[in-house]
Formats: sequence, C-alpha cells, structure tokens
Amino acid sequence: MYYQEFLPLRPLQHYIRYFWVLEDFADHSRKKSFRIIPDGIPALIFQEEPFLFCDHQGTALPQLYIYGQSSRYTDYNIKGSYRVIGSYLQPTALKTIFNIDAFEWNNQNIPLEDIVSEEILEQLLNVTSISEKLGIISNFILKHAEKIKTDHTKAEFASGLIQEGKALGDIQLAMNLSERSLERLIKQYVGMSPKMFSRVMRFQSGLNAMRKSEFKNFTTLTYDKGYSDQSHFIREFKEFTGTNPKRFLRNVNEKLLNFPEWDI
Repeated sequence: MYYQEFLPLRPLQHYIRYFWVLEDFADHSRKKSFRIIPDGIPALIFQEEPFLFCDHQGTALPQLYIYGQSSRYTDYNIKGSYRVIGSYLQPTALKTIFNIDAFEWNNQNIPLEDIVSEEILEQLLNVTSISEKLGIISNFILKHAEKIKTDHTKAEFASGLIQEGKALGDIQLAMNLSERSLERLIKQYVGMSPKMFSRVMRFQSGLNAMRKSEFKNFTTLTYDKGYSDQSHFIREFKEFTGTNPKRFLRNVNEKLLNFPEWDI
C-alpha cells in the first residue's frame, strides 16, 4: 500500500486541508477491510475504477462522491488493486463551497453528479496523471467556492476555536453568542452540534498524541485531554473507533489518517 499527500495551492487552502492518493497494486487476492473514523472533516473522493470499496452489505461506494460529517465509525471492504484520490476538506467547506447546510450531508456518501451538473467524473477519467486529476478537482472547487458571496467568517472562526479545544462556554463569551446561536451556526456550517464536534476534536487530539507517542501512559493522556478518568477516555475511543486504544495501536495499518486498514 502506497500513500502520497499534496498541499493545495494557497487560494484553495481556505477550503481544502490537503489532497491524498492511496493505492495498492500488489496483493490482488486477499480481501482487505478499512474503517473510516470520525475526524470532523468532510471529503471529496474519486476512485479510479467503479465498484471498488463496498460496505458490509456489499453496496459499492460511488466512483466520485462527497461524504459529510459522521459521528460513528463505518467499515468498507475491497478485493483487488485500487487507486483512490481524496480531498480532505476544511470542516466548514461543504457550506462554503456548495451553499448547502452541512447537516444535510451527514453520514452519507453522495455522488457528485447528484449535486452539480458538471461532468467532473468524465473529466477525471479522461486524464492519466495525478497532477492533472488534482488540477481538475482544484478548479472545480475553486469555481464553486467563488460563487458563494455570503460571509462565512464567524462560522470559520467558531469552528477554529473548537478545533483548538476551547470550551464552548468560552467561545460563546468571546463571540457574544448565545448557546442556541452557536448551536445553529456550527450545525449549519460543520454539520453536527458544537458538543459533538468538540468531542470528536478531543478524541482526535488524543489519537494524534498516540500516533506520535507523545504521552507517558494512558492515564496521563486521559487527563491531558480533559477526560474525567481513563474509563471515560476508553469509552469514547471505542465509540469512535470500535476498539480500545491498545488494540488500535497494535493492529491497524494507518497509511491514511482516519482510514486504517483494519485487522482487529
């Protein structure tokens, strides 16, 4: 399995966190399992061949699609070689690019052709190099984002504070927002409640510390990330990953963040 990562051009960094390419042309016989872990960000995904990744019921993912926010893990299987190109978007990007409330996309994999009229899939299939494909995706996103004239500054600022781990009460005070106003703002632009978004960000902060071995032990990590005790941390970790922290570190192959090959 081979992984590459690409930063977008500066005008796109407001909407795209980074591009990635995940591919495997080696072992064609073994069925592989992957798990999507909640990370607070939506994505635009292109599979170079149709009917590659399937859910546990055998339903294939669309060849070119957008997935929105999720608060639960999901499993997908694949058998054979593949190349997948993804655009990890900023948390508020679905609203700022398409002007559709983010909660409308939650827990869904929506074919791009159901959202826009452009033949983006056909364009992607008609070029061969990764750089050409990234150029097509970049132009598409920038074109749509430039159509949206409303001011998203407040939503992006609130989202940024939550990602930094700020307390929701402090954010309300800093922005002079009521609890209900912050709730409406984050749900509209991010797609989930501020409380859930904050939980996902805290979980991701702990997971990143685990990935980098930036903790002495799980007890220290628990309190550093603001959990009430270790059982609280493990319970939330299981909710978002389906396993406990030790088994996650021992058994997953995570070339692409939050989309590990799963052998648990």
